Parts: sequence; C-alpha cells; structure tokens
Amino acid sequence: MEVKPDLKEELEKNFVETLRKYGGSPLQTDEWIYRIVVISLGAAVLLCLIFAFMLAMDDQKDTPQILIAIGSAAVGALAGLLAPSPKRE
Repeated sequence: MEVKPDLKEELEKNFVETLRKYGGSPLQTDEWIYRIVVISLGAAVLLCLIFAFMLAMDDQKDTPQILIAIGSAAVGALAGLLAPSPKRE
C-alpha cells in the first residue's frame, strides 16, 4: 500500500472525506483475510474427513457427531464465502 506524506494534513482538513477516499473495510481491502479463512475452513473439512475415515478403518461403528457437525459447518461456510454475491442495481 502506498504511503502518502501529506496524508496527516489531509486527514486534519477533512477527516470523513479522506477516510472515504482512502479507507475502507479491511474485508474489502485486505486480500489475505479471505485466503486465511478459506484455507482454515478447507483444512477443517479435510481433517474431519481424514479422522472419520481413520475411525471407519479402525472398526468404529459410528462416526462421532462432532466430526459431522464441524465438517458440515465448514463446508457450509466455504459455500457461503465462495458463492457469488447478488449484484445490486
């Protein structure tokens, strides 16, 4: 991100307009937030699948409900994040 030397003066003159011009929500400006969230949710899904498979291979009768809940929630969250948002016109 480019640092402007006269940003302090600009903020002192008109704080709100300067923030609207340069600022924004970190969700809109920081590309790493989404990457970290998607990687974390993907890892949660993969770990739940691996552990469920390991328990199935160990002759467990039922998969623990917590693995199903965590895996399902992570898949739903990934779908919500990666689905395109509706356009407002």
